[in-house]
Amino acid sequence: MMQILAAGGIKLLTDSQRPADINNPRGYYEFEPVKHLAKNANWLPLAQGKAVKIISTLLPHLPLHYHYKIIFMEREMKEILASQRQMLLRKGEKVGPRQDTRLSIAFSQHLRTIKAWLRRQKNFAVLYINYNRLLNHPNVEIAKIGPFLDVSLNVAAMPKVIDPRLYRQRATAKTKALTAR
Repeated sequence: MMQILAAGGIKLLTDSQRPADINNPRGYYEFEPVKHLAKNANWLPLAQGKAVKIISTLLPHLPLHYHYKIIFMEREMKEILASQRQMLLRKGEKVGPRQDTRLSIAFSQHLRTIKAWLRRQKNFAVLYINYNRLLNHPNVEIAKIGPFLDVSLNVAAMPKVIDPRLYRQRATAKTKALTAR
């Protein structure tokens, strides 16, 4: 999504401290101070008018005196788990079905909790974008972003950054059929 936003003309707040690697060959588009949001949000004025990547567990640490527009990326749980498994294997860590079950339960609960929390926040507007639909129907999903952000975007350039070769952890056909409904 960060690449899509940049292609559309949105300025990003990143620091390039985490280099591209086999898990993420185009880089991570992160800003290191975000990882310490729970302790320090002094960097937040730098983010005004820009896109910054924040993982969902850190959202409740955002100061409530700002207004936020969140593009919340969703993905099939099986694909999230497969991606996590691959990253752990590359690090030489042991993985198995127990870890998948534990992670699935914990992450599903987290998503329910964070979405409920977001619904209660008056200063948060949220656009949910499904990763799988974005890959399969990029123009439809990308068309939602400009109106949500209330900006004019280069929508012709945005889908061009999507590289299907990087979609390595695909859901099964049965899961995909459920997603399409």
